[in-house]
Amino acid sequence: MRPFSYAKVKTKEQAIITLTEDKTAAFIAGGTDLLGLMKDRIQTAETLIDINSLPLNKIETSATGVRIGALCRLTEVALHPDIQKHYPVISQAINQSASPQLRNMATVGGNLLQKVRCPYFRNAAFPCNKRTPGEGCAAINGYNRMHAILGTSEHCIAVHPSDLAVALTALDAIICIQGLEKERQISIHEFYLLPGDTPHKETLLKPGELIVAVEIPNNNCSRNSNYLKVRDRAAYEFALVSVALALEIENRTIITAKIAFGGVATKPWRAWELEEFLQNKPLNQNTLNFATELAIKQAKPQQHNQFKIELLKRAILRALSE
Repeated sequence: MRPFSYAKVKTKEQAIITLTEDKTAAFIAGGTDLLGLMKDRIQTAETLIDINSLPLNKIETSATGVRIGALCRLTEVALHPDIQKHYPVISQAINQSASPQLRNMATVGGNLLQKVRCPYFRNAAFPCNKRTPGEGCAAINGYNRMHAILGTSEHCIAVHPSDLAVALTALDAIICIQGLEKERQISIHEFYLLPGDTPHKETLLKPGELIVAVEIPNNNCSRNSNYLKVRDRAAYEFALVSVALALEIENRTIITAKIAFGGVATKPWRAWELEEFLQNKPLNQNTLNFATELAIKQAKPQQHNQFKIELLKRAILRALSE
């Protein structure tokens, strides 16, 4: 790891000003992803700005929804009684992420901004457009079993790694961002960007901005929600396929469905077309069978990950059945 300096800040304004004045700086909270990237020299920072003292670690519930501070630790969020009761998909997604030790340290904001786990991105010996624009994508012609089948481009096929982001996508979460002048709110559907021709641009976060909270609105689906994650081993493993699902059902009829996929796309993938099809449909085998076919219509598998098409279909079927 290259040498770096350390600065501790106590206010959001101080944090943002410090980062704005020092273009080589980076925010650090849990550091569960950043420090690994720095050790591998994939990401460099001459100054680490410690933001753990900022007042961004509260979970506030109201009649309209919940606001989760960006510095809340993942374990704290997963164990919060209101989250478990009203938004079980969030608790389930977090509890299937990483390891207990990492969940105790990792923050909500850091988790949403973690870098892709593509081995070609994390190894500087290979070309990567996400790491160095215009260098090329080694994954496309390399071993790509873990890579995306949705939202890909000729420049990048890396899978978005966050379980929490998939759950929040299914719940129409809002990302609250603080800049020098004011706080702005962005729908999570717009916050993450598809790779297109610019895979190094992953979010709408501007230089000097800080995620301060995530807001999740109350709706008739959130209580009846779950997170299904399929992976190579039962713990400390990223998803091959995951499904975040929230349903409103009356008399065996699906009134509303909110569905997002993980492990298969370059960003948390909202299944808008599938949701539209399921609305006001009877919850029976014919509906479920047609839904699974519709979900994979846009899939573009690579050489080594064609199995994800069938795996995603089965995961959707299981999640809807449960």
